Amino acid sequence: MSSSGKDTVSQGPGINAGSASSPSQPPLAIELRNISKSFGAVRANSNIDLVVRKGTIHGIVGENGAGKSTLMSILYGFYQADEGDVLINGKRVRISSSRDAIAEGIGMVHQHFMLVENFTVLENVMLGAETHRLLAPGENNAREELLRLATDYGLSVDPDTLVSDLPVGEQQRTEILKALYRHAEILILDEPTGVLTPQEADQLFRVLQALKARGVTVILITHKLREIMDVTDTVSVLRLGQMVAHRNTAQTSMEELAELMVGRKLATASFERVNPTALPPGIEVRDLSYDDRLGVRRLDNVSFHVGRGEIVGIAGVAGNGQSELLEVLSGITPPVSGSFVINGRETSAENPTSPGEMRERKVNHVPEDRLKLGLVKAFTAAESSLLGYHTDAKFSLRGLLRLDSIRKMCERLMKSSDVRPANPRLRSASFSGGNQQKLILARELDKQPEVLLIGQPTRGVDIGAIELIHEKIVAMRDGGCAILLVSVELDEIMTLSDRILVMFEGRIVGSVLARDADKTQLGLMMANAHDVADKQSGLFNDSQAYGSDVSGADQ
Repeated sequence: MSSSGKDTVSQGPGINAGSASSPSQPPLAIELRNISKSFGAVRANSNIDLVVRKGTIHGIVGENGAGKSTLMSILYGFYQADEGDVLINGKRVRISSSRDAIAEGIGMVHQHFMLVENFTVLENVMLGAETHRLLAPGENNAREELLRLATDYGLSVDPDTLVSDLPVGEQQRTEILKALYRHAEILILDEPTGVLTPQEADQLFRVLQALKARGVTVILITHKLREIMDVTDTVSVLRLGQMVAHRNTAQTSMEELAELMVGRKLATASFERVNPTALPPGIEVRDLSYDDRLGVRRLDNVSFHVGRGEIVGIAGVAGNGQSELLEVLSGITPPVSGSFVINGRETSAENPTSPGEMRERKVNHVPEDRLKLGLVKAFTAAESSLLGYHTDAKFSLRGLLRLDSIRKMCERLMKSSDVRPANPRLRSASFSGGNQQKLILARELDKQPEVLLIGQPTRGVDIGAIELIHEKIVAMRDGGCAILLVSVELDEIMTLSDRILVMFEGRIVGSVLARDADKTQLGLMMANAHDVADKQSGLFNDSQAYGSDVSGADQ
């Protein structure tokens, strides 16, 4: 089967863009005809046709920059197509704004959160959908509906918490609740599981199946092909702004979809493991504790080592201290007790550090939240590629930036990491989330750090780019870098790590050499459901590597 262009389009039932409804098929909810959209010289969508039938879950896949989000933003009214037609429920419509889309029964959960951070969850859900002219009765109505939705779908979030105080996963839940609150008949989800744990993603898919059962049409944009296979009825593939294939999900495979996405076969990842026992330490953490601004203990007496030339992965359900661990070790926040030593510099509550000082010590940090800590949306890509390194003599002279040098550096980073479009002058907000992630990773890895702290390295990144990123991370390890890796993707932790630590409620409750790792046992430790047999096995406490890395575990 060819994967080179539109000759791959399936003519299966309900897939062909020009097919009419039949008694055995539900009617069309969405029909896009000949949709094209350009941004200057960049053609994001080119003559795209797509149909989605009512009460189905339709997946859209493609590499970063393939045009998926642009196409759905046209459907939701964020952008207007340069040419082409949009039909909703068989009627040609003009969608000039999100207000028009909502009026047509379309809701969207965006890849980048559209929340007001200094509003509560309840206020965000109500915003623009108030049910009463007076605030108090409207709040009461919204609270009742929000609690019902949270209970029905297992999307529990405290309605009175400020969004700025929520972890990333709960902010995503708020976005989903916000869409459900508006009772959309067509629901677009753009990379909805990028910030969810596997358990939360499973819960979301149960929500989607329940919505489908009630006749709601769902469009799911995701890079995770396993999700496509598990939850969708049909799937379309975009590549370089063009629609190259439509498939019934039951009649395709992850391997075929991956090849269609990237235009080539992908190699199966397999990396050699290192023996951590003989490596000099790169990171030494001793009895580290941290309390957030509300006084809640997020890290509780944590101790572990990472050797130079070793990748240590942190597994755990999101919200169990992994994010706070990276922020403390990178110098963003100080610990309340305990200490850590990186590159000979000891940090404690009495002797704090800063991100700038850590960078000077060749400690680089890829943050979990790229929009909050990794780049500035209003900056150009070139400016974002310089963040944290603007005082470097190569890019600054007497306080003035050397713009030509910065742009050339950004062009080099974009080429090495396949950032699309490769235009340093574009605003950072103009790039897809996966391309933003690739730019941040390229910036940090390019500095040849001796210690690398990585949070969610492939969040929102397509399958071809994941292959490239993994190879770069392992190459850094092989060059002697000490790498601490946090990811909610257990497969990623098991693929990349030499040693795996498991966190639960701010404590390390287990340690295992990656070559001995078992997904079931790791899952039990992540839920703190391991038993005495686990503790007596080599799985629970890998004492042969750096003595004991288990601190605060139930003994």
